[in-house]
Parts: sequence; C-alpha cells; structure tokens
Amino acid sequence: MKTVSILAGLLLATSVASTAFAQATISLTTEQYPPYIYRDPDGTYRGSSVEQVEAVMRKAGIAFTMEIMPWARALALAETQPMSCVFSAARIPSREGRFKWVTPLSVSRNFLVRNAQSTVNATTMEEAKHYTIGTHRDDYTEALLRQRGFPSIDLSSTFELTLNKLLEKRIDMMPMSENVYNQLKTEGKPLEIVVLFAENSFGIACNKEVPDQMIAQMQDGLDALIREKGQDAILERYGLQPLRLWEKLPQ
Repeated sequence: MKTVSILAGLLLATSVASTAFAQATISLTTEQYPPYIYRDPDGTYRGSSVEQVEAVMRKAGIAFTMEIMPWARALALAETQPMSCVFSAARIPSREGRFKWVTPLSVSRNFLVRNAQSTVNATTMEEAKHYTIGTHRDDYTEALLRQRGFPSIDLSSTFELTLNKLLEKRIDMMPMSENVYNQLKTEGKPLEIVVLFAENSFGIACNKEVPDQMIAQMQDGLDALIREKGQDAILERYGLQPLRLWEKLPQ
C-alpha cells in the first residue's frame, strides 16, 4: 500500500511538472537589424531570423512572446530574467558560459566598412586601429573591438544610429555583416568593405534558468527546420545566401 502511495505521488508530481512546463512562456527579445529582424509599417515583425525563431518555437511546442528593443537591453534581459532568450546573438567565447544556446540561425562574415566617399584606408586590422570605429552598445563587435585593442570606439544604442554616423562621416568605419552590407548596397548606400573583421555563428541565447528540456526541444526544432531545408528557403526569401547546413546533419 505504501509503494502504491509513493508511486501515485510520483505520478502526480510528474503530471504537475509537465503541466507547468507546457504552460511556460519564453520571452524573446531582439533588435532591429534588417533583413534579419525588422518591423513592417503596420508593426508586424519580419525578417529571416524572426521567421526561423517563430518556426522553431512552433516545432518545439513552446509558447513565446517577442519584442524588438535596443540590443543592450535585449541582451541584459536574457541574461538576468528567467525564461528569457535573445536572438540573433553571436556565439563568441565571452558569452559561451553566460547563456544556454540554440544555434545556428545564421553564419556570417563581418567586415569593417567605410563610407565610400571618405578617405579612410586600411589593409590590416592594425592599420584600422588608427581610426574611430562605431558600433552599437553591448553588440558582440564591441567586445571584439575591445579585445583586439582598438583605442577609439564610438558607441550608439542601435545599428541604425551607428550607420547614420558612418554615412554622415562622424565615424570612420563600422563592423557590418556581409549580408547586411550587400542589402544596403542594393539600396544604394555609399559603403565599401575595408577589411575582414570576424566570422561567427548566430543563434538564440537563453537565460541559464531556462530548463534543459526546453533548450533541447528548441534545438530539435531548429535542426528539423534545417533538415527540411526550411532554413535555406527562409534565407533565400530575404535575399540571403542559403547555408546548406542540412548537408551536415544526420538524416
């Protein structure tokens, strides 16, 4: 009789935990960064990373909210608030142990870019250190600039503000992903690549209190999206190069 009671108690506890898990909601924060993340005029969130994350959460069966805000705040909320995640975050060594990860939403090269009408000229990273480099606060590029000893770093709250500074020649260069650079060139922005800055994988970075089971479900959802070639289809819809990561996953 005692064994039955213990078993019944365990079953009840498991049922309660499963119900709580099913009702849990993940808070997703991100920044405006076309063509990965942006708002339509009607306020609808769009972009290759937005579509991927929405697909991942549907496949994982996890309820979620999503909000665009300045990057520093988005990153801070994910690191300090339980059941919070931020995307698309570069998976770099200084962040590895601060979050639980679901990757990759994208893999990209990042360049130092100048205003095409400026006289800025550098062929190496060391030469680039003689110039003022702009980026947005708490972006991974800020950490890389500091780690590499860049003496003059100009910080803004958003990518758009930094871009405007570059176009107005108030800074000399800024780090920019290859895909974003290509998109802006298509729009007629006067930009030129100066030197390769970094190559990174980007994904969903979650607060360390998010249950491992949830992280596993999200990763399974992303792996399924990749395997079904849905990731490449989304990237191509936004004019981005397909990653073909499905070739590296077990079928």
